[in-house]
Amino acid sequence: MYLSTDPPPRVLHVTQPVDGGVARVVADLVRAQLASGTRVTVACPDGNSFAREVRALGAEVRPWQATRAPGRQLPGEVRRLGRVLARVRPDVVHAHSAKAGLAARLALRGRIPTVFQPHAWSFEAVDGTAAALALRWERWGARWATRVVCVSEAERATGTHAGVHARWQVIPNGVDPERFRPAPAQAARAALPPLAGVDPAAPLVVCVGRLCRQKGQDVLLSAWDTVLRRVPRARLVLVGDGPDTAPLRAAAPPDVVFAGAAADAVPWYQAADLVVLPSRWEGMALAPLEAMACGRPVVMTDVDGARESLPAGYDPRCLVPAHEPEPLAESIGALLSEPGPRASLGRHGRRHVLTTHDVRLTADAVAGVYRELLTGPPARRAGSAACGDHTESREPIHS
Repeated sequence: MYLSTDPPPRVLHVTQPVDGGVARVVADLVRAQLASGTRVTVACPDGNSFAREVRALGAEVRPWQATRAPGRQLPGEVRRLGRVLARVRPDVVHAHSAKAGLAARLALRGRIPTVFQPHAWSFEAVDGTAAALALRWERWGARWATRVVCVSEAERATGTHAGVHARWQVIPNGVDPERFRPAPAQAARAALPPLAGVDPAAPLVVCVGRLCRQKGQDVLLSAWDTVLRRVPRARLVLVGDGPDTAPLRAAAPPDVVFAGAAADAVPWYQAADLVVLPSRWEGMALAPLEAMACGRPVVMTDVDGARESLPAGYDPRCLVPAHEPEPLAESIGALLSEPGPRASLGRHGRRHVLTTHDVRLTADAVAGVYRELLTGPPARRAGSAACGDHTESREPIHS
């Protein structure tokens, strides 16, 4: 992943949030870019595990105080980011998720190459007036992004259909298949203290994700009684924390395990018989890719990026409608009852991640975007599987 400029370019990643899938994507990009000789700075809230991780990788971290949600604090956040930009003087700014994308584009207004990566659209996360305002901003703010990078074709289509006219690039999410790899389930379970009281032979369903409305754990809990009627010995583990922890605990049956946030989700995937992600919206979720890399079958809702995450010929029961507990329960119960198909799905998923969703493919495709913004468009190569571009603007692409 080389950008072939002398001196090497300075890339500034701007991110808020600093947990979950967004943080994982940024950390993986930082690791790959540092390894290639790129000078990398990260602007983010400080004093958290993400900031410590990217510092340990060798990136410069510039503390940027910002909250997840927009509000009256936004002007101060934009000013603080402006001061960071003045000190770092980056060649490229890569803003991740809604808040960083909002602040970075307001601070820069297209003065230097700016990549915005929504990681799921802000207007899908809210309702009513807030959704209308978010959509209005995304339509307006697209003019200040030299590229909008979507993690799935479906995410790009959602933006296009909503009237966001941008210079698009589709780069699927990737995971590290050397870190996320298969291992015997029984050994993984034995090493996880929250499973100490769980029957080692119980069919285990694991859901990894922030405990929030987006990830849909409430829908999974609504489906769980139906699952138990078909597979009475099944157990459910929710891995993660978040704003919905208390209401989810109140709604859950007593035998559901709340494991809390995990510094490393790999043992949880390896311990699972089935990994479930019942999201209400996504761009392309990492958890199913991580689970498949660990050789575990997945069931997920048919939101943006889901179909593109799965290999061709994957069991159609593994993709269910969003918001609907009954189809979710039916798929979970059926797959828990069929060990043979589960094992086959696990092998199929692992092969798919190795060929299509290796994080190195993602990093190379992002480097290609930077290279084009800094040096001009290279000769087009036919048949690229890692990245597709879609230009929907009459404005030229500035280098």
